[in-house]
Amino acid sequence: MNLIELTATGFGFLCVLLTIRRSVWCWPTGLIQVLLFIIIFYDAKLYSDLVLHVIYVGLQFYGWYCWTRDDAGDENLIVKSLPMSWLVGWIAVTVIGTVSLGWAMARWTDASLPYPDAFTTVASLVAQLLLARRYFQNWGFWICVDCVAIWVYYTKDLHATAVLYTAFLILATIGFLAWNKQRRKQEIEAIAA
Repeated sequence: MNLIELTATGFGFLCVLLTIRRSVWCWPTGLIQVLLFIIIFYDAKLYSDLVLHVIYVGLQFYGWYCWTRDDAGDENLIVKSLPMSWLVGWIAVTVIGTVSLGWAMARWTDASLPYPDAFTTVASLVAQLLLARRYFQNWGFWICVDCVAIWVYYTKDLHATAVLYTAFLILATIGFLAWNKQRRKQEIEAIAA
């Protein structure tokens, strides 16, 4: 455990807290976190996670844009729900992407834990895209990612990161409940209007 990992962990924790509160400040905080984790995952030879965090740099800006557009709503942000067919589609993308990326990493790199690392990468991308578009189901994907990531990071002796993902698991569960409650409240308000 080093200072970079501890700093990234702190920014990651703050980012998720801000996300649960639907604060636009989650995006710049997340940007700092992902930049630091690029260094960490390079050193740990978790190449799928490294690629993920490079992509996250762009997704942080994309999410920030989506959450600050005029149609995003007030500071509480409007929460949306995916149609079931889209949810099934995103699950299929996650499975196919995990198998494909895991196979590529196992075949062409010295990646450590290529399939679990691929899963956390692909499912995180799906979750991040759903988060940027404010679909409450993003939290279900994050919960799955966190469960696998805890084991991966503990196995790689990234103990602060494993603790962070344990906190993320708890926060993702809270986020799912809070965003789902907000979604239901919006539906009731729309019916009453």
